[in-house]
Formats: sequence, C-alpha cells, structure tokens
Amino acid sequence: QVHLVESGGGLVQTWGSLRLSCAASGRAFSTYNMGWWRQAPGKEREFVAAISWIGGWTIYADSVKGRFTISMDNAQNTVHLQMKSLGPEDTAVYYCARRADSRGSWNYESRESYDDWGQGTQVTVSS
Repeated sequence: QVHLVESGGGLVQTWGSLRLSCAASGRAFSTYNMGWWRQAPGKEREFVAAISWIGGWTIYADSVKGRFTISMDNAQNTVHLQMKSLGPEDTAVYYCARRADSRGSWNYESRESYDDWGQGTQVTVSS
C-alpha cells in the first residue's frame, strides 16, 4: 500500500555515473528497510543493495560492491542508489523495494522479504 516511484534512470556511457532515487508515499509508512533490485533482459530479478535505518547497516551484492552506494534521506521517505563506474553488465530495469517489517535484521536477498515495489526505472549503459 506504499507507493514507490523510481527516477534517475537513463542512458549512460561505460564508466559513467547515475544516481537513482525512490520516493515513497502513503498515509502511514516507514522506509526503515529498503532495497534496490534489478532485472536485465532475459534474466531473473537480482538483489543489488539494501539499507536498514533501524539496523544501521547497508549491504551490497558482490557485483556492485565498491561501485554503488545506497542511502536514505533524513526524512526516510526517499532512498537513493549512487552508481559509479557503470558497465554494460549494469544495464537493467532497477526497482526499489520496501520491507514493512521494522526490525533491523532480515533476509535482504529474498524478494519475498519486500512488501512494496516500484515500477522500475531503466538504466542503459552503452559500451
């Protein structure tokens, strides 16, 4: 019941950077636990990064570790994904997701751990 809208996607060249944002809205919600996922053509949706404001941690898939940074704003209604050193392998539709459970320990790599999903934003990295 929380509406998530991603933005910031687009076309970027190899080694370029993009910053994705995910705005959350609703009558009553929290963005304490959030994640970013992506899905490339012909592939399954894969975990990219997660952040827990409650738990005070961030975690990244090995494929993006050191290049991507997930963060939340002070109001906890927007989550960002700063992407650097992009390559063609990063081309995908990127989705933000929210976990309603406010506990700080959770299985961030499971799609079933998330309750709300955005429609996605396309990121295309040209070679």
